[in-house]
Amino acid sequence: MITFTICLLVLITGYFTYGRFAERVFGPDNRKTPATLMSDGVDYIPLPTWKIFMIQFLNIAGLGPIFGAIMGAKFGVSSYIWIVIGSIFAGAVHDYFAGMLSLRHQGETLPEIIGRYLGLTTKRVMLVLTVVLMILVGAVFVAGPAGLLANLTPSGFDATFWIIIVFVYYVLATFLPIDKIIGKVYPLFAAALLFMAIGIVVMLYVNCPVLPEFWDGLHNTNPSADTLPIFPIMFVSIACGAISGFHATQSPMMARCMTSERYGRPVFYGAMITEGIVALIWAAAATYFFHQNGMGESNASVIVNSITRNWLGAAGGVLAVLGVIAAPITSGDTAFRSARLIVADFLKLEQKSIRNRLYICIPLFVIAICLLLYSLQDANGFNMIWRYFAWMNQTLAVFTLWAITVFLVRAHKTYWLTFIPALFMTGVCSTYICIAPEGLGFSQSVAYWVGAVCVLIAIGWFIYWKQKVSNNK
Repeated sequence: MITFTICLLVLITGYFTYGRFAERVFGPDNRKTPATLMSDGVDYIPLPTWKIFMIQFLNIAGLGPIFGAIMGAKFGVSSYIWIVIGSIFAGAVHDYFAGMLSLRHQGETLPEIIGRYLGLTTKRVMLVLTVVLMILVGAVFVAGPAGLLANLTPSGFDATFWIIIVFVYYVLATFLPIDKIIGKVYPLFAAALLFMAIGIVVMLYVNCPVLPEFWDGLHNTNPSADTLPIFPIMFVSIACGAISGFHATQSPMMARCMTSERYGRPVFYGAMITEGIVALIWAAAATYFFHQNGMGESNASVIVNSITRNWLGAAGGVLAVLGVIAAPITSGDTAFRSARLIVADFLKLEQKSIRNRLYICIPLFVIAICLLLYSLQDANGFNMIWRYFAWMNQTLAVFTLWAITVFLVRAHKTYWLTFIPALFMTGVCSTYICIAPEGLGFSQSVAYWVGAVCVLIAIGWFIYWKQKVSNNK
């Protein structure tokens, strides 16, 4: 418990120290925000800061800080360290600057921001990648909650019934003004998710289970360590609990609702640190579960259900499971909403018109339903979609970090703040796609060499570009 406690305190301290440093580097001011300048009653609507934080936290949370942390816990104490370092120095910085750039550029969506700093070709690639990622999120975040709801309700309400209900909700949340559904129910769902995390951390200190410590070493404790090395598998598995490109797609929605740039640190940086804390708590709880039951269980839903019911009792367990259900559903609906905004920005279609919203929403949902049907018919379909989602998610973070780095260089600000995380995540993603079974399936040695070459190319490109920028002054 010593290592866990230190990590928890470091995460909290990181918000007040490194978060403040990142804020000073960006330099928020008192200029008017898109919410006040472009209010349209649909997407640009001023909301209270506390509500924006709760929505942002739930938007970015999903299953990542729970399921990802549980799977990451199999790798040992390394997972704790990555959650802390990744959240403070990579994930929260990524989320803060992505949100603030959107806020400063009239609530621009992520592909528009990336295109602004990395060029038109990259913008088009990111447009396709981001929309595909949003549809994948909507598809993969339906099956899990539907299955859990089916287990909590009478037999007549099976998974198919709940899939239909969730999709109806998706349609309404994507289509209606942001303050009608999302602004009202998200704070309640976020409170349930936070209650679950607080309950688990209290019980951790009550039970004081044996957890891995720094002095135990950083060796890989995963039963499949030979085929699942810590680098890069763990860094992609934990994903949202440390850094996630998906977060940058959600930030523009909240950037369109904020009334001051000075709220950026608590909303964007703070939400990521909060998610890191949730991930750390679940990594610790999962470690205890694996210690008691062995590492044979890989179904994260089973692990969550077992931990919450044993530690929080029947009533607390139900509330906790409902929090797990709410998290992915609310990430799914905002994923579709983000996709609508991204396509609308690209096509220059105003979204106050109901007809224009329908033009975009209908094709998005048709594609998502087809993917969901595939995942239900193929026993391995869901896992395959999830793995591609995880890699695309981290790849999107790489492009976002590079776009922010370009912004910082052009603005004569401290660019290493995102340059170092950009290099590291470039190595993670390029190595992962080489080594993963759903990727190229190379041996570890070949994959590491390819990853190293990609990092060297990125360094060379950056030095060449920066020198070119300096010469053109």
